[in-house]
Amino acid sequence: MTARGDTPILEIEDLNISYYTRAGEIPAVIDFTLTVDRSETVGLVGESGCGKSTVAWAIMQFMGNNGAIKSGSIKFIGHELNDLSDEALRQLRGSEISMIYQEPFAALNPSLTIASQLMEVPITHEQVSKKEAWERCAQMLSDVHLPDPQRIMHAYPHQLSGGQQQRVVISMALLSNPSLLLLDEPTTALDVTVEAGIVKLIADISKKFGTSQIYISHNLGLISEVCERVYVMYSGEVVEQGSINSVFTRPKHPYTQGLFGCIPLPPTDKNAAPLRPIKGQLPLPHKRPRGCNFGPRCDHFEAGRCDARNVTMVPVAGSDVVDHRVRCLRWNEIDGRGPPAQAKAKPPIELGERVLEVKHMQKYYEVHDRTIAAFISGQSIRFVKANEALDFDARRGETVAIVGESGCGKSTFAKVLMGLECSSAGELRHEGLEIGNTLVNRRSSQQQNALQMVFQNPNDTLNPSHTVGAQIARVIEKFGIEKDKNKIRERVLNLLDDVKLPRDFYFCRPRQLSGGQKQRVGIARAFAGNPSLVIADEPVSSLDVSVAAAVTELLMEIQREHQTTLLFISHDLSVVRYLADRIVVMYLGQIMERGTTEEIFAPPYHPYTEALLSAVPIADPDIEKREIVLEGDLPSALDPPMGCPFVTRCPRKLGEICEQERPLMQSLSREHAIACHIPIEELQHIEPVISVSPASERLRAK
Repeated sequence: MTARGDTPILEIEDLNISYYTRAGEIPAVIDFTLTVDRSETVGLVGESGCGKSTVAWAIMQFMGNNGAIKSGSIKFIGHELNDLSDEALRQLRGSEISMIYQEPFAALNPSLTIASQLMEVPITHEQVSKKEAWERCAQMLSDVHLPDPQRIMHAYPHQLSGGQQQRVVISMALLSNPSLLLLDEPTTALDVTVEAGIVKLIADISKKFGTSQIYISHNLGLISEVCERVYVMYSGEVVEQGSINSVFTRPKHPYTQGLFGCIPLPPTDKNAAPLRPIKGQLPLPHKRPRGCNFGPRCDHFEAGRCDARNVTMVPVAGSDVVDHRVRCLRWNEIDGRGPPAQAKAKPPIELGERVLEVKHMQKYYEVHDRTIAAFISGQSIRFVKANEALDFDARRGETVAIVGESGCGKSTFAKVLMGLECSSAGELRHEGLEIGNTLVNRRSSQQQNALQMVFQNPNDTLNPSHTVGAQIARVIEKFGIEKDKNKIRERVLNLLDDVKLPRDFYFCRPRQLSGGQKQRVGIARAFAGNPSLVIADEPVSSLDVSVAAAVTELLMEIQREHQTTLLFISHDLSVVRYLADRIVVMYLGQIMERGTTEEIFAPPYHPYTEALLSAVPIADPDIEKREIVLEGDLPSALDPPMGCPFVTRCPRKLGEICEQERPLMQSLSREHAIACHIPIEELQHIEPVISVSPASERLRAK
């Protein structure tokens, strides 16, 4: 399709989308209007269920058997998509309009090679020869910085890492130089360093080909960094739209303000300025309230006015941006109040005695190599050094964060601590007792109860056939906290109160709960036996910002009440900065840096810490951040570098000493230590990665 240069790539006007079920019609998207110009990047943000992905599927004209566009117009380069035949749409998809999906492994066929799946695009849409298709696909894999494209072409999806799979999906989407690229949470499951590289990669390639983009995400930091304009959606409607600078610095709608109140922006403090989660939940599409959809959750709701009639979008008067619009009757009355008020400040938790002591702990896995070459060399047994000489501790009431990319050894340490694995060497003491060599089934009931875990995905850890009450009660009964059934029941109900869930949920099964509610059940179960130490393994990484804020504050509240030690495992340094008292940075099974949160987030940094900080998206245009994109993937733990483990990706590598010698820990204070060959004096002169403008600091002070 071709059109004049001034024609927008995409024009959506008054779009209404519904799904049809046995229960009747469910209106998913209402009165949606959007325009995307040439080479422009537009963001769609909002909580899960607000209709973001539904809009993307409508653009692709792929609504499934029970979805339909009721009314409205979708024009692509001036042509009405709703009027195109099935054959015309098939030719359009993948050539003019492409989509990058949230889960790359689900988008790739596990039974076909990468070459077969990539070559299908140019062969189908452009009828090129197999030879030309192969060459173009290999070149595109090279463009997305995949090493050895010829090897990747012959590989199957399961032979690639998550980051490599995502790059393949990006290659597939960009092969025909589409005019419009839809990105539905393209980096949710990836490490921040991989995410930073992929985001830059998409931006570079899109700029090269002049591709327009629609980013769909609940990550406001990502939207801030890659988009020019943003549309904020709530319950199927756009509630605010405008330029990134206008919406992110001067949000008008209470929902947009609420989203920013859920984000731990630097330098937010968990005690002085706790996060303020949005109250209530997103209404079901067929149970929307009268008037403003956000009314039941809004602090500025005015009965008789906000619920009197449907609210329409209006321009923000006096805005320096023409297209800043908002769907709120009271936006000009509440705007003067500024950002949402922070929750009430709380005193810091007083730290107690050491609960966890880790000294030179190692965890190796044996790998048997049965090849002829291994037999001849006498190296038939090799070791995967998952954890190498770990040294740190944690005190009662303290939050210690372990951060690093996937494969750095965070979860392996958690397995050893929980007794699912035994350590290979060193000491691992909990409350003075050595537990590193004892599997969980050989630990006493008291030891099992004292160590509990909150998992990343509650769907995989809650029994779908048992009620919420039964699953929490089992913990209380198993560890002998209570024996009387009535007391057990009362304790479960009190735990549901603690995690802010209705007592009626006692009788519900997991399938009846939302993701955030399931995570709260997981937290209630973990704290049911009053453990002294709880491991939280990426507990909020897959949740909406509003739900994540609620779960985060809940963890802090219960920790404060019970003086529990919290070991927080994550790759998201923005959450870690907010939660943690001390941080341990791991890479390839080893500690690169450790110290208090203030020490980790200010120079001197380890070069790896510096790269992690640079990779974190920040939802504040007033915050400046240096760009550091790591090249290459994490080396194999089976064959690590001889010298510094970070040497293959380090932008500050000194030379032979980094390649040949393992760096020792350089101590800067009692808590702060860095494993690096670069002298501390030189590291101290590194420019800060993140800097907050004076104007932004004054705004936060208010």
